[in-house]
Amino acid sequence: MNPQALQLNETLQNAAPAVYGMLSRLGRAIYFPKVGILNQSAEAKKKATTFNATIGIATEGKTPMHLGMIQETLSAYAPSDLYPYAPPEGKPELRAVWREKLLRENPSLAGKTFGKPIVTNALTHGLSIVADLFADDGDAVIMPEKNWENYELTFGVRRGANIVTFPLYNEAGLFNSEGLLSAVLEQKERGKAIVVLNFPNNPTGYTPTLAEADGIIAAVKAGAEAGVSTVVVTDDAYFGLFFEDSVRESLFGRLIGLHPNVLPIKVDGATKEEFVWGFRVGFITYGSDSAEANDALEQKTIGIIRGTVSSCSHPSQTFVLKALAHPDFEKQQAEKVEILKARANRTKEVLDSGKFDDAWDYYPFNSGYFMCLKLKTVHAEALRRHALEKFGVGTIALGDTDLRVAFSCLEEADIEKLFELLYQGVKELEQVTL
Repeated sequence: MNPQALQLNETLQNAAPAVYGMLSRLGRAIYFPKVGILNQSAEAKKKATTFNATIGIATEGKTPMHLGMIQETLSAYAPSDLYPYAPPEGKPELRAVWREKLLRENPSLAGKTFGKPIVTNALTHGLSIVADLFADDGDAVIMPEKNWENYELTFGVRRGANIVTFPLYNEAGLFNSEGLLSAVLEQKERGKAIVVLNFPNNPTGYTPTLAEADGIIAAVKAGAEAGVSTVVVTDDAYFGLFFEDSVRESLFGRLIGLHPNVLPIKVDGATKEEFVWGFRVGFITYGSDSAEANDALEQKTIGIIRGTVSSCSHPSQTFVLKALAHPDFEKQQAEKVEILKARANRTKEVLDSGKFDDAWDYYPFNSGYFMCLKLKTVHAEALRRHALEKFGVGTIALGDTDLRVAFSCLEEADIEKLFELLYQGVKELEQVTL
């Protein structure tokens, strides 16, 4: 094993031995080269005052070489903020601003020790880094049965982990913290688990209340006390899109320092929070209560980035940084959230009208982009196809009974019509089966 990897592992063993035990084989082997091209280039950037012939970009007139036709469309930005490679860990200014944002929006982080966010190529990349660092063949990745399908690819197919699910809701329609605890305790023999908490949830659009969040924290702590080393990933893709009585911050802050056997990791980004899906700017932040452990994990993370995508898009980072610094940022963001809240409220109003009760129920939702119908009489895939082919209505079928509707991309005035068409589709399919 490379001596630099051994040094990082030794740091983790001394600072946070439980965290070291959570690492995958790749997680133990990975490191960021201290004497590689990037480090030598960084040193030259500071000291090479005569000529700097280190990094693989072209320059012209002491600025990055670029095509005029491209720069014309980006004239508000300096070439140096667009064309060179960004550092593999991301623009330092953006990382600092995002950390300040985390502190501002998550009061439970006050006084806590946590790392500096590292820029990822949006959230999927952040999740894949978690999988690379911590998931080995046979490790359990625990999540509610209603989850984003890409988790299977990221943790299961890529890393060979076992996806372990539990019902999202209990009989009272609340988050099933008892199911979470049971799934964690089933891993006592292996002694390790990865828990994925995605709120607002995709596909149901549900975020726990404060009391439910207390239950989740208690479940994680009980599992840790029982001897299960637990990596807890808060997938906060839809953070800030809270419309009703729910927690309004990430559980990441409350998980920090909960127990030595718990490592919180926050994966989030500008993708949906700032409505810039195509920019692909995300972040991964480590929440060990040991600063040394966070530093070591960050070095391993930078090594993974260097060995896969090398670095993330510099222009996208620049665009997000400028937006975050704009005096109207919070105002404009809040205006868009209010539009989505109105759509969610209208969706619930239409569903609560009683007109469709013989065709479906719906799972509780209070946030995010989505909600899910629970069909009573027809198969979800059959309705999806029928609605698409006959009415031109697109939805997502999940399993036998569940149909996901993204109210986020529906104008408020169109919401009732959509459900009327889906209801018509149910009735037509019922006639076919008679």
